[in-house]
Amino acid sequence: MEFWKRVISKPQKVRPGRRHVDSNREIGFITYLFLFLFLGMLIYLGYFTQAKAGTVINSTYNKRQSLLESRLIRGDILSREGNVLATTLSDNDGGYYRSYPYRNTFAHIVGYSTHGVLGLESMENYTLLTCDGNIVNRISNDLAGKKNHGDNVISTLDTAMQEAAYDAMDDRKGAVVAMNVKTGEILCVVSKPDFDPNEVMGRWDVLDGDTKNSPLLNRAFLGSYPPGSTFKIVTALEYLKEHNGNISDYGFECKGSFEYKGSIINCYNEASHGWVNFDDSFANSCNTSFANISSGLDKKKFADTLDELLFGKDLPLPFKYSKAYSDLGKDSSTDELLQTGIGQGKTLISPIHMLMITSAIANNGVLMRPYVVSEIQNTDGGVIRKTRVREYGRLIDEGYAQSLRTMMREVVVNGTGKRAFDTVGYDIAGKTGSAEYSSNKSLSHAWFTGFAGTDEPEIAITVIVEGGGSGGAVAVPIAKRVFDAYYNK
Repeated sequence: MEFWKRVISKPQKVRPGRRHVDSNREIGFITYLFLFLFLGMLIYLGYFTQAKAGTVINSTYNKRQSLLESRLIRGDILSREGNVLATTLSDNDGGYYRSYPYRNTFAHIVGYSTHGVLGLESMENYTLLTCDGNIVNRISNDLAGKKNHGDNVISTLDTAMQEAAYDAMDDRKGAVVAMNVKTGEILCVVSKPDFDPNEVMGRWDVLDGDTKNSPLLNRAFLGSYPPGSTFKIVTALEYLKEHNGNISDYGFECKGSFEYKGSIINCYNEASHGWVNFDDSFANSCNTSFANISSGLDKKKFADTLDELLFGKDLPLPFKYSKAYSDLGKDSSTDELLQTGIGQGKTLISPIHMLMITSAIANNGVLMRPYVVSEIQNTDGGVIRKTRVREYGRLIDEGYAQSLRTMMREVVVNGTGKRAFDTVGYDIAGKTGSAEYSSNKSLSHAWFTGFAGTDEPEIAITVIVEGGGSGGAVAVPIAKRVFDAYYNK
């Protein structure tokens, strides 16, 4: 403060030499201060250009987006094989419109470019409105009054798998999502009910106002469901951790119902499984046995395991999603512990999150960062940006992951997933689920989550059918058709 007073106050009587030294110091300080501020502005400008410009451009309030649209042709979105999923065509009046050749099939993941944009159209909006083509050609087009072509987005989506998932779901509500467990590539994303992105402009009020079916909602990422028996994967993991991987001593007699401290748990469809060991309990999805298993678990440690599996946490995803939820903690009641152990109660999870847990199990406990854009190319085919395959981190100990893989294979060989056993050239392992979602106990969502290639797993798939009933009867056949599309091309 004293320094600034000296700078702006009247000059003081000092020795001539002293005044010269003080003046030089003050001028030097002010010079360095403004230099520092200037460098700071340059650094922020660079950061803004590289990291924030896309976000600003994507804003529906930014008029520059319309300006860019008027000056160039929006880039294409392609599948991993090079099939065009979204492109810009010209009409008879010299105007342009967005076209989606596969119509409803890729609706939620590719999205649309009107009414705020959705899916890849939204994620890569800035890229699609940027031209990195040959500079000479760009200048030549500008001089000739022609529009340049925006950069193209090459996705990781597999056309055959996407079509198989879409057809297998038929008119059911729910979602299918698949990924490569070794790389994190998202291979297919289907959500139903769906819509035709070619008709969004004309049918927007109908689609947006359909609160009963929510056709614009991407259930694969934004759906939040009780996991039902697929959650027994997590409960089994917690048991393995608390018993150092030893399950050989476990045994239980299932009579179809289990009562513990006033809480009653019944098996699905009131089935009675008789005497079961741990593997049998998992393979046959025995609720009473898993309620018994849960009753002996440490609630605090169980909650810590959920934390390690990213419940309630941010996920390493490049798109919007719903966070998984569980109210389990050290102060939870006995009933909350038992309900959580069988995947009921207040536990909720999205299909993509369940897929990530399954993928980590298949990949020896390590989760790869999921991604859906493989690379960005200019109109000449030159690669502008390529996505690097990266690990997110270890979610599960390798030994426990191997144990879970063995148990999940048994589900398909001798348990509730037998409809996935008859395959050609590959093996499937997984876990079924039937998740109650209302006071009517006869209603349940059908789940399946699993992977293929039991020795060297390659891909994982998660399926949910809303109100589908039995996961083994409804969700498993859908998953199998998608696996077949991958292996039998």
